[in-house]
Amino acid sequence: MSDLDSIGPGVIEAALTTLPSGPGVYRMLDAAGEALYVGKARSLKKRVAAYTQPARLPERLRRMVAETASLEVVTTHTEPEALLLEANLIKRLKPRYNILLRDDKSYPWLLLTEDHPFPQITKHRGAQTRKGSYWGPFASAWSVNQTIQALQRVFLLRTCADTVFATRTRPCLLHQIKRCSAPCVGRISPEDYASLVGQARAFLSGRSGTVQRDLAAEMETASAALEFERAAAIRDRIRGLTHIQGSDVINPGSIADADIIAIHQAAGQSCVQVFFIRGGRNNGNRSFFPAQARGEQAADVLGAFISQFYDDKTPPPSILLSHSVTESSLIGEALSLKAGRKVELAVPARGEKHDVVLHAEINAREALERKLAESAGQAKLLAATAEIFGLDQSPMRIEVYDNSHIMGTSAYGVMIVAGPDGLAKSAYRKFTIKGSLTPGDDFAMMREVLTRRFSRAIAEDPDRSEGTWPDLVLIDGGAGQLSAAQSVLDDLGVQNIPLVAIAKGPDRDAGREWFHLAGRSPFQLPERDPVLYFLQRLRDEAHRFAIATHRSGRSKKITRSELDEIPGIGASRKRALLNHFGSVRGVKQAGLRDLEAVIGINRAVARMIYAHFNPGTHIDQPSL
Repeated sequence: MSDLDSIGPGVIEAALTTLPSGPGVYRMLDAAGEALYVGKARSLKKRVAAYTQPARLPERLRRMVAETASLEVVTTHTEPEALLLEANLIKRLKPRYNILLRDDKSYPWLLLTEDHPFPQITKHRGAQTRKGSYWGPFASAWSVNQTIQALQRVFLLRTCADTVFATRTRPCLLHQIKRCSAPCVGRISPEDYASLVGQARAFLSGRSGTVQRDLAAEMETASAALEFERAAAIRDRIRGLTHIQGSDVINPGSIADADIIAIHQAAGQSCVQVFFIRGGRNNGNRSFFPAQARGEQAADVLGAFISQFYDDKTPPPSILLSHSVTESSLIGEALSLKAGRKVELAVPARGEKHDVVLHAEINAREALERKLAESAGQAKLLAATAEIFGLDQSPMRIEVYDNSHIMGTSAYGVMIVAGPDGLAKSAYRKFTIKGSLTPGDDFAMMREVLTRRFSRAIAEDPDRSEGTWPDLVLIDGGAGQLSAAQSVLDDLGVQNIPLVAIAKGPDRDAGREWFHLAGRSPFQLPERDPVLYFLQRLRDEAHRFAIATHRSGRSKKITRSELDEIPGIGASRKRALLNHFGSVRGVKQAGLRDLEAVIGINRAVARMIYAHFNPGTHIDQPSL
């Protein structure tokens, strides 16, 4: 095969001879084996054949074809299955010629537990393994917290953890402010609490009208029996219920379970706004900014967004859109296949549903305007930073390093990343310091962190072509830290990486920092310089991340050193001990009989635990 046939249209033409005619997914790969593009087709052969005529393709796709070194395909039984697989591969591989949804956050849910006589209502993230009923998703932690607070006022359900519940001896403040029925201390019977749980479950299922009628009847009965205090309490609950189920454009009464998805485009960018409506309630909204090429139409961006958005979540029965999407019927069929029931996509033209979609579109427009304004301001700051530090162009990736430890113990280094879109938290990194340190040797810590960071960069991206190399490195420290960092880069043979050390001013006052660069005398910036504020925020964010990482690691280490050193204590027994006593301190203070009362802890293990925390004590005494 000639060089011309080994890349570009030639490799696609060669692959056509073996491509099936049925549905499936194709991946175009570059010379390094990285995915350039992932697409789906009803007929793989017909779809891929279109790429053999570059003259008929847009410029972006011509570049993609020119870079294609190989082609891989996966066949499916149906085109909807191909669409689902395409969305999964796009999210996982992130091909640079696809429209990409950047959504690396998990969504919170509301959990009503079912593994306790008095169920708890709480916020939940992650795998839904705990026994209970899950309601959601919610757009943010704030949204689910607001719902929990509303449910507390109306249904008086507990939110405390089981360990706290088991140790209460008197009602907490939530009972005093009428947000909990205090089942922990017997202020409500199990039967009455179960009734509250049933009402909450009915409300969350969308049957709020039934709940309100039942409460009204209960209030009248109490009033007729001259139980005026009880009637007043029920009246307050009815008022709270009326407040949270008020119907307007934010809480549409005619929509039970749906996602409202609207798009707005400007300046070659798109913002997609999603509102979550469940049980007739607004569970919040979130803005997304898909990565796309300029000129992509709203229908194409919205279609790609929907396919990828529901890759890891179950779609609701109805999805209301601001624009018609490409291959709407196919997307609806694929989502129905994923959900196991009918999923309908619609673009409402009138009525309350149209008003809700219009409201989402306005939110999308305002969010995109804010982002464009912030990007313009960020661009000016980056350009000014480049001028101050003598860079050839505005830095697209700034890495900031800091470390944290206590006299050399529990030592961690961190890296934060910033760029044109602000802080890139998905690119943050933590480094557990592995080398033995002399207490207070920050230089050694920085050398280890930078050695590991840039050794990996050299191995994974030696050509600096993937955008993972920094255009500017900031270090919290002075001339000594700058020298230590520069020596690491010199030893690794890394060149053309500007290094700047930021040293705190006299008395560690913000605004009087000194900046150290190789080949230049240290200098300060004017106190009101916007670039100074910008660099301070980056330095402070790195410091915050370092402190948080250190505290988290130290807590885990303390827990491990206290319990994991005891023979016979594995993960399940440790969990049982902590659930029973609430903390490691509670385990340490427990007597032998208390330890034996823990589920899964027999007498022999209890004796080992007690002996570990009470060395030299005779444990055969019956009065322990």
